[in-house]
Amino acid sequence: MPNQILNPNVQLAVIKTGGKQYLVSPGQKLRIEKLELPVGSEVVFDQVFLVEKDKKVEIGRPVVKNVKVVGKVLSQGKGKKIIIQKFKPKVRYHKKAGHRQLYTEVEITQIA
Repeated sequence: MPNQILNPNVQLAVIKTGGKQYLVSPGQKLRIEKLELPVGSEVVFDQVFLVEKDKKVEIGRPVVKNVKVVGKVLSQGKGKKIIIQKFKPKVRYHKKAGHRQLYTEVEITQIA
């Protein structure tokens, strides 16, 4: 990602989805919180906080108007298993659980 910031021909945008913010550019693939969309469908992110195009930066208050980021759903899946352990000494309490976060893999196609 740092190489894209140095390249003046790359468009950049900061979007919000799933309670997180992502710095994206066209052609980039990223894993986001699960979206209930079928594989191959188009997804539109309308909460765009920052857009950089032709060395001009536009910052939204709070979002940039008339700008959207379009992506394509590549896959749905589960992340790596994370083990959660709780332990309290001297009271014979211990609890072990696992969690696999659901995600949607998206390829950013355009910043319009």
